[in-house]
Amino acid sequence: MNASLQTVTFTINGREVQALRHETLIEVADREGIDIPRLCYSEGLEAVGNCRSCMVEIDGERVLAPSCCRHPSQGMKVTTDSERAVKAQKLVLELLASDMPEKDYTRHNEVDEWMAKLGVGKPRFPATRREPQQDASHAAITVNLDACIQCTRCVRACRDEQVNDVIGLAFRGQDAKIVFDQDDPMGNSTCVACGECVQACPTGALMPARDAALSVPDKKVDSVCPYCGVGCQLTYNVKDNKILYVEGRDGPANHGRLCVKGRYGFDYAHHPHRLTMPLIRREGVPKTGDFTMDPSRVMEVFREASWEEALDLAGGTLGRIRDTHGKRALAGFGSAKGSNEEAYLFQKLVRTGFGSNNVDHCTRLCHASSVAALLEGIGSGAVSNPVMDVTRAEVVIVIGANPTVNHPVAATWIKNAVRTGTKLIMCDPRKSDLTRHAHRHLQFKPDTDVAMLNAMMHVIVHEGLVDRDFIASRTIGYEELAKNVEGYSPEAMAPICGIDAETLRYVARLYATSKGSMILWGMGISQHVHGTDNARCLIALALMTGQIGRPGTGLHPLRGQNNVQGASDAGLIPMMYPDYQRVDNPEAKARFESAWGMALDDKPGLTVVEIMDDILAGGIKGMYIMGENPAMSDPDANHAREALAALDCLVVQDIFLTETAYLADVILPASAFAEKAGTFTNTDRLVQLGRQAILPPGEAKQDLWIIQQLGQRLGLPWNYGHVSEVFDEMRRLMPSITGITWERLERENAVTYPCTVEGDPGQPVVFVEDFPRGLGAEKGRARFVPADIIPANERPDAEYPMVLITGRQLEHWHTGSMTRRAGVLDAIEPDPVALVHPLDLEELKGRPGDVITISSRRGQVSLYARADDSSPRGAIFVPFCYYEAAINRLTNSALDPFGKIPEFKYCAIRVQLGGEVAPQGTYGGGQILAAVAQ
Repeated sequence: MNASLQTVTFTINGREVQALRHETLIEVADREGIDIPRLCYSEGLEAVGNCRSCMVEIDGERVLAPSCCRHPSQGMKVTTDSERAVKAQKLVLELLASDMPEKDYTRHNEVDEWMAKLGVGKPRFPATRREPQQDASHAAITVNLDACIQCTRCVRACRDEQVNDVIGLAFRGQDAKIVFDQDDPMGNSTCVACGECVQACPTGALMPARDAALSVPDKKVDSVCPYCGVGCQLTYNVKDNKILYVEGRDGPANHGRLCVKGRYGFDYAHHPHRLTMPLIRREGVPKTGDFTMDPSRVMEVFREASWEEALDLAGGTLGRIRDTHGKRALAGFGSAKGSNEEAYLFQKLVRTGFGSNNVDHCTRLCHASSVAALLEGIGSGAVSNPVMDVTRAEVVIVIGANPTVNHPVAATWIKNAVRTGTKLIMCDPRKSDLTRHAHRHLQFKPDTDVAMLNAMMHVIVHEGLVDRDFIASRTIGYEELAKNVEGYSPEAMAPICGIDAETLRYVARLYATSKGSMILWGMGISQHVHGTDNARCLIALALMTGQIGRPGTGLHPLRGQNNVQGASDAGLIPMMYPDYQRVDNPEAKARFESAWGMALDDKPGLTVVEIMDDILAGGIKGMYIMGENPAMSDPDANHAREALAALDCLVVQDIFLTETAYLADVILPASAFAEKAGTFTNTDRLVQLGRQAILPPGEAKQDLWIIQQLGQRLGLPWNYGHVSEVFDEMRRLMPSITGITWERLERENAVTYPCTVEGDPGQPVVFVEDFPRGLGAEKGRARFVPADIIPANERPDAEYPMVLITGRQLEHWHTGSMTRRAGVLDAIEPDPVALVHPLDLEELKGRPGDVITISSRRGQVSLYARADDSSPRGAIFVPFCYYEAAINRLTNSALDPFGKIPEFKYCAIRVQLGGEVAPQGTYGGGQILAAVAQ
């Protein structure tokens, strides 16, 4: 038996207790309800014992012992409240308090709290420390070293939890102090503003820069983060219907950790640009795709209306289009930021109220090709293992993903795993922050994923590294795949993908022979015309080596939006009912017809880009868009704007006047994330409860209410009284969540699906025994699907010699409509930037900060150049969150033939020095909504 798991019996304050040998005395005391002061100790951080406030007396020992570092032994006698121990505890607190300034930021510090508990009065000792200056150089965090007690909790939070390695303890003696990088001002350091140090600090030495954080909240509301797919749990601290600050909570995906968006990106909900009244386009005001949003003339375009007038106009016009032009003349885009219940009710409205399957959302623009390959190969579009399983893997491959930017908390678990011996293989044309932690970085040429992955499979096949028992018992199609990779030797593929043959062989062997190998990927895999083929190769790698169906193995496409998994599960896609039941499957169709009480269309609907094309072809004439901004997020955004402007009726439901909303006929003011309750499903298949923390502003309404009101005006007899009633209806139709009750979510906050029976714990790891695909002899077997090299739709040439790669930015989310209205986030990254390799910038005769103009065959934008060697020479990376430099005006709408996803990650561009960056108000945002706010 492991010695650390053995129990010992000892006494603490005369009480006999049992504990595990590896536990500390302070942990046992906490469990027994015995208070021991502590300052440097914090659950989850390595215990260092440097504050000495937790000293206890152990019978027979000459000196006191720090209870945070000391482990129990058989028969030990511990006293936490002896005269000697308490005197030492009080003295430490008094000495520390003597140097503590009486300032606003120290009003609620842990030193004072423990002094009050132990009855320690005002310090008897004079202050001896030189008072350092406040460092207010960072937009998110203020540094008050006069309140620092050098407990090093911030150092350990930064170094050991987030693994950002920014904060250290420097110098010696009375000069010792906390520093950032090389003793830089915090605002000039490499700090990523995750705020872990602020959450760890016990004294106010590190504080949120905003004054609101000094206020005492009226209430605390437990919820989840509204940004990426990691699904971090958090707590809103609220006063007078305003969020003061956010704290990380111990949820399954984050265990208290947050990133800069989760911690500081909450105040968009209180922004004066919020829509608070329904708006109707004024009669005679035209819509054009090349619009310019003029801040001084917004209310010349729209007028305020009552809810009844706006809903009657929206529902009545959409209904007339349906009745006049047919059911397929309408379409709807739902939101991956909304709840599961909103997604379910939205797709139900389109399928029953509009009468067609023309419903989609932004999954079409992120992981549609991954899902297509997963459904084809293993029968499920969901991940096989949670992100946290990287800590149980020997080898982790991260390909086509930048987790430190897009999934920052997930990245911390990867970095933690590397610290304990996991070998990280980074595969990406770009060099991300995770690269410095990698065992190997395969910086392959853009657009050559299949060549590289097939070469790895060639090695595994030729060297007999396949798991033949797994292949024989659980798969089909292996021989065809083995034959296909025959022509993809590493030596043949090395010149194509840019990775030398020996490295390809080494990584292939490492992945195939480890006890547990896991693959995580992002949109660098999926957003190509060969995105489905890229994912097919990853699936084949896992299947041929048996690296799936066990902890520490598997396939994990990292979900982008906070509820893109749940929205897809709920049926917000054109070819699937909820739980991925195909609309052209007669049994599934009959099941939903019976549940919904009406006939349904059996023809799969159109996808996001296809809908835009169909509008311009004269097919679709009316749309309902909730919480999506295709005028910014769609490829070839000029084309998307032209299509939206051509609609007879566009109804937009959102919290801000987005670029898409500017083209609307009716705008319905909706609720922000913290203003409603509902469930959200993260990238790990974890269904979590989001709770309402504040009320919507003005006349804005909750989204579920708006959807229901529109449904009633389209003839649907809906009367849901509470969000839980929608969830219960979903449970009856979705076998994967049948066992999850609303009451259980209120009690436990989160449950993993599949959970088919009430009370079951859920299944974090799936495909343990079989795969949910196939019939007859193929039932339960995964399928190998060979892939060959398909070039990008548009290659560089003499006229457009460089490559554009688009994506997200750490501080901003998606199209920026929320994060650019969050004060801290916009202060950190206020301007549109292009990341250009320093040598490419030098070749342009430019310098960092110069304006450059990027052109493609579809348009051009001007923005500021930032020298950055993360991208290879000849490739430029641009975030798509900046409305004044809407980079999706340039991207290519060519589609992957299977997933129908556009090629965001590759198009040919020309770059020139010079140009003029558009003012922030040109495309929407900035001061645009001042007129509406007034």
